[in-house]
Amino acid sequence: MVQFNLLPNVKLEYIKAQRTKHFLALLSFVVGAASIAILLVAIVFVDVMQKKTLSDESSDITRYSAQLKSVPNLNQILTVQNQLNTLTSLHDQKPVTSRLFTYISQITPAQANLNQLNIDFTGDTLTIGGNAPSLDVVSTYTDTLKATMYSIAGQGSTHAFSDVVLSSFGRTQTGATFTITCSFDPTIFNTSDNVQLTVPQTADAGQSNVFQGGN
Repeated sequence: MVQFNLLPNVKLEYIKAQRTKHFLALLSFVVGAASIAILLVAIVFVDVMQKKTLSDESSDITRYSAQLKSVPNLNQILTVQNQLNTLTSLHDQKPVTSRLFTYISQITPAQANLNQLNIDFTGDTLTIGGNAPSLDVVSTYTDTLKATMYSIAGQGSTHAFSDVVLSSFGRTQTGATFTITCSFDPTIFNTSDNVQLTVPQTADAGQSNVFQGGN
């Protein structure tokens, strides 16, 4: 069977153009409808769902606030809780006072005996008093304090004591009395640092009981 296309080319082009026009119109309608649908969903979410969410959260805040306010002595509980939370940091800042007797035994000459030991951790000052066979021992003690260094693992050495002053001294029938005042580096009492004192060998120190016969 043989078919003949009797439509002119112009007519065929017109029909194709009409079909393309209808397709584009349909596509534009679908895209427009989808855009409107998306816009409506966004409006519903913002205007309805978000408002509902905010309303629910506001209700939760009001309810939980009422529950907290109903707890007896809430302010006292919170105050105690805050104080408990600071105990750890306060403990870490507390000086290790027990190191004092170790340090004193390391820096005090074997011939010297102490009858006075006052330390002020607020002003970082130390007062040492006692007696010795001679003023030479007292002088050695003073020089030892000036020359004593401390170190922490991984760091260099630093003077442990400063402003060392022989504030008073006197002679007795058996020797000499003395009072030495100085400042100390508070780091040597830090609980978080492992401090090692380096005392000059000329100190002739290391006695086990510096207060023996001190009175």
